[in-house]
Amino acid sequence: MKKFLIPSAFVLTIVCVSMLTACGGGQRQNSPAKVDKKTITLSGAFAIYPTAVQWGEAFQRLHPEVKVEVSAGGAGKGAADCIAGLVDIGMVSREPDKAELDKGILAVPICHDGVFTIISEMNPVAEEIAAKGMTRSQLFALYKEQKKMTWEEVVGKSGGKTPVSVYTRSDACGAAATFAKFLGKLKQEDLTGIGINSDPQMINAVLNDPSGISYTNFSYIFGKDGRIVTGAKVVSIDVNENGKIDPEESVQARADAMKFIEEGTYPIGRTNFFFLRSKPDGILKEFMQFCLGEEGTRILNEVGTSLPLPREKRDQIVKEVI
Repeated sequence: MKKFLIPSAFVLTIVCVSMLTACGGGQRQNSPAKVDKKTITLSGAFAIYPTAVQWGEAFQRLHPEVKVEVSAGGAGKGAADCIAGLVDIGMVSREPDKAELDKGILAVPICHDGVFTIISEMNPVAEEIAAKGMTRSQLFALYKEQKKMTWEEVVGKSGGKTPVSVYTRSDACGAAATFAKFLGKLKQEDLTGIGINSDPQMINAVLNDPSGISYTNFSYIFGKDGRIVTGAKVVSIDVNENGKIDPEESVQARADAMKFIEEGTYPIGRTNFFFLRSKPDGILKEFMQFCLGEEGTRILNEVGTSLPLPREKRDQIVKEVI
């Protein structure tokens, strides 16, 4: 039987029971009992992984009796591991799907970011792409319809001889799921192109192929210094399809991306989730509260690979869900 909690815009589902792994300690004669060691396990999205590692280390300093184990592997792995009971928390960088909710997953919003389409700065029409951007319909034609296009055609020139090379993710991941949904409520398996595993390889694909196009997470394309990865260019989305990139659509640096994501105006923005098998209690509840609290938010901003949810939303989640 499914139960639905609906705090504001978030739909959260609770069914099963989360488990904590406990390792017992013996008691020495004439000495206090050793505190039981508890382990919290997480696996999943690369986008959340760097922050989760830092959350874990900081939480362990506050709770020496607790061990936090974090592993990456992609959003699909995080969801599957959580459902199978292999971990306490699945890190998932996309919206939960119905099949996952039907299996009793509680999806807790934890942070947010975005997915960005990228090309090489050596692309023959890079400057025109910067000025005109690309529309959702153009990306749909490339990724779903497998339309054969040249880059010159993309920017409205005739006689082009540079065919577009399309790259997509081959591993189950949140970036591909989010990008597919943006294109028209598609699923990752609907996307076509040359399959590439992981965000770094998606970036390398366009760095090594001037005619290539791919997509990647916020955390991989923007450095903490605010700049885009050397050799790559972000393709701004022409949302209103007026043939040019307006100021409210232009993403030229990390600050632009952060502003649009936080305002909720970036068209390929997404919420990242912690998947659990039930409403948390005990040390797992304390860890969730820590991640969404002030110290967790400070760490999130310091790591810089994801962005915190607005404070009022974080407070509401802690109050109503955790």
